[in-house]
This record gives sequence, C-alpha cells and structure tokens, in this order.
Amino acid sequence: MSLSQTLKTYLDSQGVPYQVIHHDPTPSANRSAEAAHIPGDKLVKAVVLEDNGQYILAALPATRRLKLGRLHHTLGEHVGLATEAEVERLFGDCAQGAVPALGSAYGLETLVDDSLNDQDEVYIEGGDHESLVCLSGRAFMGLLGPARHGNFSAHI
Repeated sequence: MSLSQTLKTYLDSQGVPYQVIHHDPTPSANRSAEAAHIPGDKLVKAVVLEDNGQYILAALPATRRLKLGRLHHTLGEHVGLATEAEVERLFGDCAQGAVPALGSAYGLETLVDDSLNDQDEVYIEGGDHESLVCLSGRAFMGLLGPARHGNFSAHI
C-alpha cells in the first residue's frame, strides 16, 4: 500500500506542507516510531470511538494509552470503541491498524489529547504500515479545526 488517497487529497487540498517518511513494515504505532527513528511522543495515533452510530476519532501520542474514564469525563458522555468492521468501513482506503489521526480528512470530529498541544512537529500514520506523514504541530492543529481537547490518556 501507499499513502491513503483520502489523506493525500485532503492534505493537498488544504495546501499544508507535509513530508512522507517511509519505513519498514511495522505492526504498531510504537514500532513505526522506532522504524522511522522518531520519538514516540511525536507520533500521533488514532483511536476510533462510537456513540450511538456517530463516530469520533481520538488523537493521542503513540507512547500513551487512551483512558476511557477520563474521556467520558472530558466529553460528558459515554462512548465506546468502534469495532474493526466499523473502522474498516470508515477508513476503507487504509490498512487495518493504520488509521491516520486526522479525522477531518474523513469527515470525523477529532478529540485531541492535551499532551499534543505543544508539539513543534507531529507524525501521523499514512494509512498503511510503511509510511508516516510529518506535519508541523501548528499545521496539524489547524487541519483539525475547532477540535475539543482534554486530558484523556496516560503513559504506557
């Protein structure tokens, strides 16, 4: 596979400078950071959530784990993890487990963990297990629009 066409089209249409970093195939975000020789806290992973048929993407560093209790408190409501089938339907041009942490490219709201607020640059999955997209932290936040922020993760 290569960079998700949806992601590429979105980034190009927004006129945001980005760089694609290729690496050996990996099974997880943490391994992708290692393979690409980047700090794991700069690699933003995506967790897809579901709430009564509505989907939301939570963005957090690869070095952290989503804490649903904290997320429920941040949102003021309970959400659950989307199923693999739901994720596959929403991100049809992405490999399983390689969802880009840019929900706006797929028409989804993105929730941003506070630990990402001061990153000078970030990397997101490119939609396969062999590429990452590098963006400035400012560009990443700008692409998300009026995203909600909260403290909903903890170090692994």
